[in-house]
Amino acid sequence: MKTDLLIGNEWRSAPKRYCLTNPATEEPLAEVADAGEAEIDAAVQAARACLDSKEWRELPARKRGQLLYRIAELLEQRAPEIAEVETKNNGKPLFESKIDVAMAIETFRYYAGWADKLTGDTLPVSGNFFAYTLREPVGVVGAIVPWNFPLNLASWKVAPALAAGCTVVLKPAHETPLTALLLGEIAVAAGLPPGALNVVPGPGATAGAALVRHRLVDKIAFTGSTEVGQWIMREAAGTVKRLTLELGGKSPNIIFGDADLAAAVRGAQNGIFYGKGEVCAAGSRLLVERAVHDQVVEQLAERAKKLTPGDPFDKNTRLGAIVSKRQQETVLSYIAAGEKDGARLVAGGKPAKVNGKGYYVEATVFDGAKPGMKIVDEEIFGPVLSVLTFENEAEGIQLANRSMYGLAAGIWTKDVQKAHRVARAIKAGTVWVNTYNFYDPAAPFGGYKFSGFGRDLGREALDHYTEVKTVWVGL
Repeated sequence: MKTDLLIGNEWRSAPKRYCLTNPATEEPLAEVADAGEAEIDAAVQAARACLDSKEWRELPARKRGQLLYRIAELLEQRAPEIAEVETKNNGKPLFESKIDVAMAIETFRYYAGWADKLTGDTLPVSGNFFAYTLREPVGVVGAIVPWNFPLNLASWKVAPALAAGCTVVLKPAHETPLTALLLGEIAVAAGLPPGALNVVPGPGATAGAALVRHRLVDKIAFTGSTEVGQWIMREAAGTVKRLTLELGGKSPNIIFGDADLAAAVRGAQNGIFYGKGEVCAAGSRLLVERAVHDQVVEQLAERAKKLTPGDPFDKNTRLGAIVSKRQQETVLSYIAAGEKDGARLVAGGKPAKVNGKGYYVEATVFDGAKPGMKIVDEEIFGPVLSVLTFENEAEGIQLANRSMYGLAAGIWTKDVQKAHRVARAIKAGTVWVNTYNFYDPAAPFGGYKFSGFGRDLGREALDHYTEVKTVWVGL
């Protein structure tokens, strides 16, 4: 597969290359070109040239949509290969990678259908005028995506940006660039003109920073940590860039006493251990009503102990390898902090190996967690669950909202009125009721508070890739 930089539909080398490691086997995986400031500048110049070219600017919107449909078709044709690459690069179980690829395909199809439906309005203004609005592409988009869902989150930004008529410079995470490069290869094969999509792996501190600061980049679409999002906001001020920031989370998953407990425990397990907990919307704070606390913790601990780390290519594996040794060490440091702060470890808590290798962490559950503990207040990004207890609905809501974050939440109850009341009271961009961790290209996703602003997915995402122009015609 391609491991150079995709700039203007050409594969270019870079002065530096770096080695990727398979996190499940600790074996070398590939050597990838490492973009620096010069390479980022070349990619942005290519995107700008494409944006201004007659070939892209005057391409009928319906034909833009056809290009996105073609990308979806080619992704589907190569889906098994892409899923295998994702698993080797990220460490997630193969069945999860297949789900990721399937959603990326659906995301391109969804926005292909939107390409020729971005319309303006006629305005009933006072006076003898005909006034109307146009929706125009915002320009060159710098898309910066994290390592947990490398292809899927790239599609969340690339597909709506292209549908709106923008051009894109995609900077994948330094640890997981391989499926983004495959997407670039597919985009070229689908017939995108040179510069419409450029893919430039590189470190955030250099390549990412150069993209954020570049004067010819009109918008940054970022998914990642709150700390980096804050830095991007400060740096983007110099060139007044538009921003969409999907940042950290510490999402509450609330189990009320009247819930279907078997379903709620399964949902709590899925909410934190799917994706190894490397999920921004992970239900990492489990809030349990005291009346059912002991039952829930007992069942959850039992299930967690059975959820053993395994070979990501084994069809029975449900807990893969942490993305890197560095991230494994970060997760283990939080587990140590949880014990030090007085939380009670009821399952897991240790590093693990599979066939003597890999950066694994056991499925870990802490009981007796309280606000103020690091494992409760800070995003861990690993398979670590903190269980907190509440007495009644009002306290449950208060505890759920006691966080700087507001990305997602879960509610488990058989009382439909309570479900709607609590869903309205929770400060989060997505609330799941009697389910958890489901996504669809039609459903907007993003956060409140320190979890960022703007939305990926849905019609709402397109608003962030367009400018509105008002035209007045004197009659």
